[in-house]
Amino acid sequence: MTASRATAWADALRQSWLQPGPLGRALLPVAWVYGTLMRIRQWLYRMRWLRTQRVGVPVIVVGNVIAGGTGKTPVVISMVEHCQARGLRVGVIARGYGRRSGACLEVTRRTDPSLVGDEPFLIHRRTSAPMFVASRRVDAARALLDAYPTTQLIISDDGLQHLALYRDLEIGVFDDRGVGNGWLLPAGPLREPWPRPLDLVLHTGVKPKFEGYVVHRTLSNNARRWDGEAWPLAALAALSDRPLLALAAIAQPDGFFSMLRAQGVNRFETLALPDHYNFESFKPNEYKGYRLICTEKDAVKLWPLVPDALAVPLNCTLPSALWDELDQRINALLAASPNQAPRA
Repeated sequence: MTASRATAWADALRQSWLQPGPLGRALLPVAWVYGTLMRIRQWLYRMRWLRTQRVGVPVIVVGNVIAGGTGKTPVVISMVEHCQARGLRVGVIARGYGRRSGACLEVTRRTDPSLVGDEPFLIHRRTSAPMFVASRRVDAARALLDAYPTTQLIISDDGLQHLALYRDLEIGVFDDRGVGNGWLLPAGPLREPWPRPLDLVLHTGVKPKFEGYVVHRTLSNNARRWDGEAWPLAALAALSDRPLLALAAIAQPDGFFSMLRAQGVNRFETLALPDHYNFESFKPNEYKGYRLICTEKDAVKLWPLVPDALAVPLNCTLPSALWDELDQRINALLAASPNQAPRA
């Protein structure tokens, strides 16, 4: 099946970001303007003409320096679950990319994902942690603390460039692209000038471009329907009464398709949709001859239209050395925070 024209253009642009080429060079003047504006903005914050605001509890930002998916959200989920296992009261904030509402909202299991964003909905669904979204993450953090005043720690899903929110720890997540061609948007993938300091660097790919902790990612052995019914991936083709169609509305859909094959799912067609696709124009009747299988992030928006679609969770394993360092840093932050105490 062919990708849409918008997807084809996005693919061409992403390909040009990997190394210097004609398309990137043509966009360099725009990138220079963008870079100048970014540096002016950073200078205004350094000079305190624009205010960076604290919210009263330690804040950890897990974000991207480059555009496009790097596997950041599964890392956030893993960190939230780790903190919960320690007995810490952790909340999560995000902007909610692509959502239809600009209001500050709490994310619950009954929330319409289109109002809060697919990634925030998935994070809350997986962790049950208090979560708020807002155009300004400062507003989301304050709303979260108003609703859950005993929260000890806030994790921000993305937000390295949101300088209005003070952060105590910055974690950058990279994939095998590294920093691509090294150019700023739109000539390259960089959201901000590089290099820039980070407290921790994580790599979700298999060929890290520079030092950092390597995160191992695999698909779950089972796909699941909306009602929780599990379908073993290894026997999926045999179990399905229809041919399989794998769809992905993520920044790098080929990664999902490759991971399916690595799990033994070899016979399927593919449909790549624009990142954060809202499925409002999706026509289920066109694909009723297929059994749909998708990412867990896409499923939260697809299930109301296709309840028997199968979602495959992504498992994220972080190295023990990272957890040790992260725990030490969190303990130090909590020890220095008023009325907070780290737990063993």
